[in-house]
Amino acid sequence: MPTMQAGLETDPKRCFDLSGRTAIVTGASSGLGAHFARVLAGGGADVVLAARRLERIEMLAGSISENGGRAAAVVADVTNAEDCDRLVETALKAFGRVDVLVNNAGIAYTGRRDNSPVEEMRQVFEVNVLGGYGLALRAAQSMGDGASIINLSSALGFRPAGFPTPAYSTSKAAVMRLTRELALQLAGQGIRVNGIAPGFFPSELTEGERGRYLEKAFTDHSLLRRVGRLEELDGVLLLLASQASSYITGLVIPVDGGWALA
Repeated sequence: MPTMQAGLETDPKRCFDLSGRTAIVTGASSGLGAHFARVLAGGGADVVLAARRLERIEMLAGSISENGGRAAAVVADVTNAEDCDRLVETALKAFGRVDVLVNNAGIAYTGRRDNSPVEEMRQVFEVNVLGGYGLALRAAQSMGDGASIINLSSALGFRPAGFPTPAYSTSKAAVMRLTRELALQLAGQGIRVNGIAPGFFPSELTEGERGRYLEKAFTDHSLLRRVGRLEELDGVLLLLASQASSYITGLVIPVDGGWALA
């Protein structure tokens, strides 16, 4: 029988430790992406911040450095293959490895009034689905056994909110399926691929009239009857980024207060 002393040798905190690992976070200039970068850095990871707004990610990198972490900022558009190459190459040059990719970059709608519904969906898919797919394949070339890819989906990928969001909702459902396909494709390299499907969390993406409607929809129809707080995503992020989830792949975890079940 196991002794009590043997049980005391186990340190649950160690499996969540990200020290010595390097994480790339896309869409890191604001909202969930910026928060994810801070959390990963707080967990011990070196972080590469990617977004199209250089000033914002440079400020975030500076903040992480001031708090004892290490971060690099890279201007990158995930729909541009050369940018994706440069992003991964920067991570390797700065920190010597790539262990975690958080595919967070995304758009809800383009806002262009001259877009047809079909063109709107094409452009949203270009960022939310194809951009993440291309970067995942590029990053996987430099990842080793035990690496983790985390795709950001949405609770709207499970069911509609009663408000027309065909491009965004359909793209996020596609991200769920893509996560499972990538998990199968990359398993032979020891790379795990999982997803997070947040409910409503305040961010730039949820501002405006559509955001107000969605906030009410999630408040009224989730089991917990409220919207999420950013820190309520920390646990699932650290789980999937660390070796705590070393036997988990192909899973999309909803963090939505039970909205998809209500």
